[in-house]
Formats: sequence, structure tokens, C-alpha cells
Amino acid sequence: MPETAPALSLSSDLRNATLRLARRIRLEKADDELSESQTSVLAYLSRNGEQTPNALAAWEHVSPPSMNRTLNALESAGYIARTPSGDDRRKVIVSVTDAGHAVVAETRRRRDAWLDRRLAALTATERATLESAAGVIRKVLEQ
Repeated sequence: MPETAPALSLSSDLRNATLRLARRIRLEKADDELSESQTSVLAYLSRNGEQTPNALAAWEHVSPPSMNRTLNALESAGYIARTPSGDDRRKVIVSVTDAGHAVVAETRRRRDAWLDRRLAALTATERATLESAAGVIRKVLEQ
């Protein structure tokens, strides 16, 4: 059954708007030297706790050598630490340092502040519409 023009327009408009919003929010970060992949891995570790490099590579959908380059950069910046696993000395465990947690927290603060400023410029009705839309977007993601 073919989609109707309004449905296609909504899909396209919503996709474009969310992509542009996500790109703009990603510009707000505490360390401009970090790539998006590095920022993403650091935030994931901060949120989920220590991981192996292979688990991180699988989560980020990259090869282990690519993840190793990401981890090397984060370690050089002092944001992560690698330690041998207690149960298998051949395995390495990656954890976030205090400096890494601070960068993640500051990045989140900057991103929220940027969005808070934009939302404050909207009318109460527009903010209420976005609040409702956020719930609908979560529902779309859960399907």
C-alpha cells in the first residue's frame, strides 16, 4: 500500500529536523579536540561503567583496531584508563577517569544549556507541543 504524500512529508520533515537538531547539539562539548566517536565512547563508558575494548567496538559498530585508535586518543587526553582484567590478564578493562567524567558532565551541561536557551525563546504553547512530541518520539523509538 503506497504511502500518502502527507505521511511522506511528515517523515521527511521529522527526519530532517531531528538530524539537524542532533548535529547542532553535538557541537556543544567541553573538549573540542574530541571527535564524535571519542565523545560517544567516553559518554557510554561514563554512563555504563567499565568495558572491554571488544565490547566497545561492538557497541560502536567499528573494528577493534578502529576502537583501539579511539581509546588511544582518550587515554592520551587522560579521560580513560586501561587495566588488565583480574580474571584474564590477556583482557583489558577500560574505565573513565575523573577527568573523563568531568568532560562528560560539562558536555551534558553545555548541551542542555544550549537547548534550554532555545526553548526559552518559544511560547508556552510551543513548549507544550514539544513536550508532547517528545513522548511520541519515545513511543516511535520503542516500536
